[in-house]
Parts: sequence; C-alpha cells; structure tokens
Amino acid sequence: MSKIAEVKAMVEAGKAKLVPGLVQEALDAGNAAGDILAGMIDSMGVVGDKFSAGELFVPEMLMAAKAMSKGVDVLKPHLTGESATSLGTCVIGTVAGDLHDIGKNLVAMMLESVGFNVVDLGVDVSAEKFVDAVRENDNVKIVACSGLLTTTMPAMKETVQSLKNSGLTGFKVIVGGAPVSQAMADEIGADGFAPDAGGAAVKAKELAHA
Repeated sequence: MSKIAEVKAMVEAGKAKLVPGLVQEALDAGNAAGDILAGMIDSMGVVGDKFSAGELFVPEMLMAAKAMSKGVDVLKPHLTGESATSLGTCVIGTVAGDLHDIGKNLVAMMLESVGFNVVDLGVDVSAEKFVDAVRENDNVKIVACSGLLTTTMPAMKETVQSLKNSGLTGFKVIVGGAPVSQAMADEIGADGFAPDAGGAAVKAKELAHA
C-alpha cells in the first residue's frame, strides 16, 4: 500500500492522531504535498458520498474532516509557494435565522484544504454581513451560503440577491444545505450548488477558475 493510500485510508477512518505522522512519512518518501492533499480530498469525497448515501453519519464525517485538517496542518508549510495554494478568498456563513453550523464547518474545512483562504462569518449571518465581508476582504472569489432549515430559504434568496445587487464584482455565489437543490439555486440566482462538502469544494474550485 502506498503512503498516500495509507493516508487516504486513515482520513476516511477518521484517525486524526495517526494522519499527521503518515502525512509526514508520505512527504519523507518523496510524495509531493499537492498529491497527498489531492489524496485526502478524494477521501473526503468518498466520506461525503457515504454520508449522502446514509452509510456514515455526522460524527464519522466530522472525525474524517478533523483527521484531514490535522493532515493539512502538516502539509501547509510544504504547500506555500506551490501555485495550487491560493485560489482566493471564500466567505462562508449560515444565513440569517439559521443556527446550524456542522455542514458549514465541514464545507469551510474542505474549502480551506483545497486552497481557499476561508473567512467564516459563523451562523445567523445577515445579507448585509455577507456583502460587507466581500467588501472588506481581498480577492473574494466565492461566497458560500449555507442553510439547513426550509424556513430560512427566503433569507438565502435575499442574501444571494443582495450580493448580486451590491455592485461588487469578481466573485461567485454558491449555496448548499439540506433543503437546497440545483433548481432552487437557479431560481434564486446563485452561481452554483453543491449537495455536500466534497461537492462544494469541487464546485468552488470550478467557479473560482471560471
């Protein structure tokens, strides 16, 4: 089993204590930091798929995300200077009236791990706060709005429209959360939608390069 395969297996299993050592071993064995990172992102994709299919639950997903973030900490010094590092800034938050943060935290972790500089606004974030964050941070490429309650969907719509009407440019808006669908994202004018954290990272990268 290659070192990267071992890292992937341990991330998937949520072994946060073992991952940093294995990542270091993979680096020592001559693997590129970017390749190790790509392997861990693949693992989180698998975890995300299993979560979506109901084979894994939130605790396992959080353990995998924690394991990945520990691995990313080891990789960070090796990633700086690689062109793949910064994809720009991503502002993320849970929309007004919604206090759920597990999904948002997973997405933030995934986005950070693929190379975004993440500005996490927390939960119950007003449309104005999202707009202010775009104004106040450099190189914002993505604004990610999360919502888990059907009742907060109007707030999500308001947030997307406020961002689009803010006169600020250069960024794309992605939305996600249990009640959100591609059709809804289209209807409220969002640029993208992702069903899970792994998907959000892929979609955000696509849009940042678009």
